[in-house]
Amino acid sequence: MKKFNVGIIGATGMVGQRFALLLENHPWFNVTVLAASPRSAGLTYKQAVGNRWSMSVPMPEKYADIVIMNASDDIKEIASLVDFVFCAVDMKKDEIKALEEAYAKAECPVISNNSAHRFTPDVPMIVPEINPEHAAVIPYQRKRLGTKKGFIAVKSNCSLQSYVPAIFPLMKFGVKHVLVCTYQAISGAGKNFDTWPEMVDNVIPFIGGEEEKSEKEPLKLLGSIIDGAIINADTPSFTAQCIRVPVSDGHMGAVFVTFENKPTKDEIIDIWKSFKGKPQLLNLPSAPKQFLNYFIEDNMPQTKLHRELEGGMAVSIGRLREDTQYDYKFVCLSHNTLRGAAGGAVLMAEQLCAEGYLN
Repeated sequence: MKKFNVGIIGATGMVGQRFALLLENHPWFNVTVLAASPRSAGLTYKQAVGNRWSMSVPMPEKYADIVIMNASDDIKEIASLVDFVFCAVDMKKDEIKALEEAYAKAECPVISNNSAHRFTPDVPMIVPEINPEHAAVIPYQRKRLGTKKGFIAVKSNCSLQSYVPAIFPLMKFGVKHVLVCTYQAISGAGKNFDTWPEMVDNVIPFIGGEEEKSEKEPLKLLGSIIDGAIINADTPSFTAQCIRVPVSDGHMGAVFVTFENKPTKDEIIDIWKSFKGKPQLLNLPSAPKQFLNYFIEDNMPQTKLHRELEGGMAVSIGRLREDTQYDYKFVCLSHNTLRGAAGGAVLMAEQLCAEGYLN
C-alpha cells in the first residue's frame, strides 16, 4: 500500500486530537496538514491547543510545531498538499455541509466524523464491518458534484457502534423490532470531568438529537443503493432512549430484540463469535482481529475493563437472555471516541484506500 498524505480538519478539538494520536504511526497515512478555525490559524499546534489537550497521553512531538492552517480559507492550498482529509469540526450543520462540499469540489476527498451529511442520499455512511458495499454510491456523488476524485464519506453516530454491529449478523433471522437504551460517556459531548463538573455523581436523561439519530441511522446502514442513492431499509423498527452518564469514555447499550424466526441463544453466540467483516478479511491496519466479543460472566462487559479492547476498536457483548416481552435482551459496549469516532473513520479510510476510492 502506498503512503497517503492526509490532513486533519478540526485538529484542535477532542476528536481531532484523537485523530492525531491514531495517525501518529499509521502505516498508510502520513499527516502533513493540521487545520482549524481562524482563531487557531497561524499558531503552532501546541500553541493552538494550549491547555485543552484532552488525551491521556502527551501530544506527539511530531505535531507540536506544525503551523495550523485555516480550515475555511485555505481549502485549495490544503487540497494541494494532501490526498484526502479527516474532518471533525465544531460548526453549524449548514456550515459543515458547505465546508465539506468545498473540499470535495477542490478534488480533496473528505472522511467525515460530522453528522451534517449522514442523510445526504449519495453520501455513504459506512461502518466497514456492516455496509462496505455502500462505497459504490461514490461515483454517483462525484457526478453530482462534478468531481473526478473528490467525494464525502461519513461515519455513523458514535452510540450506534455498540449495538448495531451485534444486531447486523442476526438479520438473517428477520429482526423485527429493536429497543435500545444507551448510556453514553461525557467525551461524546467533547468534554471531560474538568470541563463538565456538573456530570460528577450525576445522570442526565437527555442528549439533544441523539434518539432521532439512534432510530434513523441504522436504517441507512442497512439500506440499499438504488438509482444512485442510498435508500433506507424499512425494517427493523428502532426505538431509543439516550442517557448521559458519569463515565469518561465508552457507550453502553441495553438492547431488546424481536425476530420473525427466533434463533436459539447458542446460535446467536456462535454467530457473534464467528462473525468477520471486510476489515478482518482484508486485514486492515486498524481492524480488530475479533470484532464481536461475547462475555459469559453476568457482570460483563464493564466500561472501565473493556472499552479499550483491541485498541478500542472491538465491540463487547454480554448478558444475552430471553425476555418476557421481546425475544432476547443483551448489553453492548464500544469506545465512543475510538470505534465510535476517529477510529471508525480511520478504519473506513483504510477500507476505501484498499478498494481504490482514494487513489
